[in-house]
Amino acid sequence: MKIVICPDSFKGSISSVGAAEAIARGAARAGLPSGVETLCVPLADGGEGTVDALVTATGGSIHKVRVHDPLMREIDSFFGILGDGSTAVVEMAAASGLCLLASDERNPLITSTYGTGELLLAAIEAGAKKIIIGIGGSATNDGGTGAMTALGVRFLDDNRMPLPPGGAALARLAHIDMSHLRFLISDVKLEIASDVSNPLLGTHGASAVYGPQKGATPEMVAALDAALENYATILKREIGTDVAEMPGAGAAGGLGAGLIAFLGAELKPGIDMILDAVRFDDVLVGADLVITGEGRIDEQTAYGKTIRGVLDRAVKQGVPIVAVAGSVSDDIGPLLDLGLTAAFSIAPGAVSIEYAMEHAGELIERVTMHIVRLAGVGSVSWGG
Repeated sequence: MKIVICPDSFKGSISSVGAAEAIARGAARAGLPSGVETLCVPLADGGEGTVDALVTATGGSIHKVRVHDPLMREIDSFFGILGDGSTAVVEMAAASGLCLLASDERNPLITSTYGTGELLLAAIEAGAKKIIIGIGGSATNDGGTGAMTALGVRFLDDNRMPLPPGGAALARLAHIDMSHLRFLISDVKLEIASDVSNPLLGTHGASAVYGPQKGATPEMVAALDAALENYATILKREIGTDVAEMPGAGAAGGLGAGLIAFLGAELKPGIDMILDAVRFDDVLVGADLVITGEGRIDEQTAYGKTIRGVLDRAVKQGVPIVAVAGSVSDDIGPLLDLGLTAAFSIAPGAVSIEYAMEHAGELIERVTMHIVRLAGVGSVSWGG
């Protein structure tokens, strides 16, 4: 008999790998006989933790590399090579993420995706034939021009002078020189893991929807949107790709647009891509219980998050699925209708958010012990 353990991270508290280990400890505390298998498959949906989750699940390796952060300062970063030896996984948050900036440093007028391009280049130089790039958590709004600059593309003004980093400079973009691009589409397949369907421009676009969390004022949002509009016009004229209204082009401050236009990237739902990469359908074969989880379970969880992806696949194979979370909303009817067996908060009562986040591992372990015993797989009734 088998329990599949497949949580996402609990954002700001514990990684998906740490959460999976805590769930496994909780299951063991329930008194499982030695013949019961617990299989940990930590997950992510394209944001922070994607590399760690995929490398752990596939028996791959982490590779360290020096890159530039959103403000062009050198930092230590990383990418992963999966267990197949030919697929790389990159998360832009590790080079161009909000997590790398202090709150008073957030400024999408000048932040750049240059470091993300450096990660892609490092993965290519490591021999990757396929690259999965998770683009959640960006601090940028430059349409991916920083990343393309790192790969050899030149973005020029009317005087054919290179533009400075950042989204604001795109208002002066006049020419694009691709003669030194160091990414051959014929040699490397690029897939974008993202659940964002926003277009590049307008009220639902990159600047308006995500700019404020990156430090943009209303005036900056208007300027950034106008700059991206000019960028889209030049892209269509010189590259031949119309990204203005393309679903997903607005992901990560327009990085989606840049990866699609310059590198022929394919945009895919983040959780489905991750589940395919870890061969999750095969993992489920013979499973008796699935335990998943993430920081919060609410009405939005039914729309494309990790738990929803796991739920869809578990239900198809008739495997009961239970979820744990830092908090569980009263409004999870849609998840129950989709087949979720139950959801449990890890909070042991009236505790502060700070306490729950600091002690997430032990709280996850504790509630999992009770879940496994309740499911009839504890030391008293397992196999009876």
